[in-house]
Amino acid sequence: MKLAPYLHEGLLEAGCDEAGRGCLAGPVVAAAVILAPDFYHPLLDDSKKLSEKSRNTLREIIENEALYWAVGICSPKEIDKLNILWASVAAMHKALNKLETKPQHILVDGNRFKPFGKIPHTCVIKGDGKFSSIAAASVLAKTHRDEIMEKLDLKYPVYGWKVNKGYPTASHRAAIQTHGACLEHRKSFNLLPKQLELIF
Repeated sequence: MKLAPYLHEGLLEAGCDEAGRGCLAGPVVAAAVILAPDFYHPLLDDSKKLSEKSRNTLREIIENEALYWAVGICSPKEIDKLNILWASVAAMHKALNKLETKPQHILVDGNRFKPFGKIPHTCVIKGDGKFSSIAAASVLAKTHRDEIMEKLDLKYPVYGWKVNKGYPTASHRAAIQTHGACLEHRKSFNLLPKQLELIF
């Protein structure tokens, strides 16, 4: 399905999406992207459907050609304090705050959001496969987060974050069971199956 260039023609629309909600470790990262109405790239799609190579190619194109873009981050501590849903929304707000100009409308991937000032917003379920600006935001959120996790892997190599990016793979859980959790783990998440007790 071809991505729609906008929901409201003639408005400066920012697409928002996040990456890392389902991870056990690392931040949740969100992006806000404002594209020109005629922006098009044949590769652009929901970041989950793209290869790492395609995402990295698109990241460079989006960062060079978007009218405005920004990234916002919420740390594991913020996630534990707010819960992952509202930390994701907070990261989107941080990204929107960093934009050099205020959008006139916000397109949000998913079904939950908190108003950003007085700017109207529309939540779109699976929006990263429907609108170009949300797809672009999904690419930036994912690639920026992957980059963060690869850097954290250098500090905490036992967890395999260069490969699993903090997601709950069997090898990641096994490493937590063996080595315990570190500062980058989300303490409010079930890091191990309930039958395996974890002491921080």
